[in-house]
Amino acid sequence: MSRLENALEWCLKQGGKEEKHKGLRTIKPDSLESERQIKKALSDLETMQYLFDGGKTDWVASAAFYAMYHSLLAVLYRMGYESRNQECTIIVIEKLVEEKAIGLEQEYVDMIRNMQDGTEDVKSIREQIQYGSETSMERARCKRLMDDAKKFVERVREVLEEARQREVQ
Repeated sequence: MSRLENALEWCLKQGGKEEKHKGLRTIKPDSLESERQIKKALSDLETMQYLFDGGKTDWVASAAFYAMYHSLLAVLYRMGYESRNQECTIIVIEKLVEEKAIGLEQEYVDMIRNMQDGTEDVKSIREQIQYGSETSMERARCKRLMDDAKKFVERVREVLEEARQREVQ
């Protein structure tokens, strides 16, 4: 069994415990909740811009991360999963990408994933800023993060539309 399969199995086992913020559960695909999650992601993008414009750049990282995260939750609901854990959400997305069940490219998984190779990604930036004592983030870094979040959410919206089109056919 691969690392990804082991991780997915663990997530499903944790989700079966019915505890808050634990693991992953399989559910009936829910396109309505998928749409709600995309609306939440778009709201997160608006909040991100509002925070940037207001000079609260330390919170931009969190808003950018959650915009991406809610868009991934939209995919999960569409595919028949409910996630109660950020890492499990990313793991099931990785598995769906690997199986070609969704048309999301690996670069998008890498944008959000907590990479171990020193590459800056949104999850690491969010954790550094949110749990650290910094009260601002440099403007160029902020803009790059914001651009990535917008690109990410837009690409996930395209992936969801492609999935919807396949269902209609």
